[in-house]
Amino acid sequence: MFSKLKGGWIMLRGQYKPRRNLRIWPDDIFLVSFPKSGNTWTRFLIANLVHPEEKVGFENIHRLVPDPFATAKKDFDQMSRPRVIKSHECFEPRYPHVMYIVRDPRDVVISQYHYHRKCNKIEDGYPMEKFVSRFVTGDTCPHGSWGENVGTWLTARHNHPRFLLLKYEDMVADARREMTRVNGFLGLNADANRVAEAVERSSAERMRKLEKEQADQCGLTAETRKDLSFVRAAKSGGWQKDLPENLVAKIEDAWPHLMTFLGYKLVTRDGTAPAPEFSGLVSSGV
Repeated sequence: MFSKLKGGWIMLRGQYKPRRNLRIWPDDIFLVSFPKSGNTWTRFLIANLVHPEEKVGFENIHRLVPDPFATAKKDFDQMSRPRVIKSHECFEPRYPHVMYIVRDPRDVVISQYHYHRKCNKIEDGYPMEKFVSRFVTGDTCPHGSWGENVGTWLTARHNHPRFLLLKYEDMVADARREMTRVNGFLGLNADANRVAEAVERSSAERMRKLEKEQADQCGLTAETRKDLSFVRAAKSGGWQKDLPENLVAKIEDAWPHLMTFLGYKLVTRDGTAPAPEFSGLVSSGV
């Protein structure tokens, strides 16, 4: 009886996580990616761009750029619109505007491996070969495999005017340029100084410092190992020294066409895999 009353009170006060039952408004903008593709960094970038008056950190990122699986419904209800909302879902036709971050799967698998260590999902010394095999089949994440997640969004929305494709590698190379694109997509009209400040306030060094100070105040890090950092190298191309050739081949054999289309050069194949054509597959009814 008490548990039912408690559950009803939580529902009444909007303290529950809406998850997939989130009410979506026509002007909502979703920041989507396969996990470990730069979503958290981009959330910080966007939060600092949209809310320059706030001190953005791990303790308030779920409020500024909320996650339906981690943010209470009451926080969603109190947000000003348009809302920018985080997601890792495969293609979801209800999302009206989408910024999708893609990252080289050869780097993603390494980042996900170390994140699973941090979350105690795998032990230190877990065989990378076993992890890569699970990664390719989509067994390391509840949001499909890398190819399924990326492929569903590109097939349905590529070249759509309400879809912005962001490459993690481009963001690492020139965050100001990419955030200028985000600025335009969001319709903020922020000047160059504001964009530059958002990039500076979202640097990997600053985020690592904030993580150390606020690790227990955020669901991303609260119940994870403190001897391993959530914010790691924050670079691209690390797979070239960290991933054995046979495991690189396993990933490239899984998604050669998609990787080629996205400009990720194949090094264990002849590199001639024809890229798929997504421009003719765009959903016209979204």
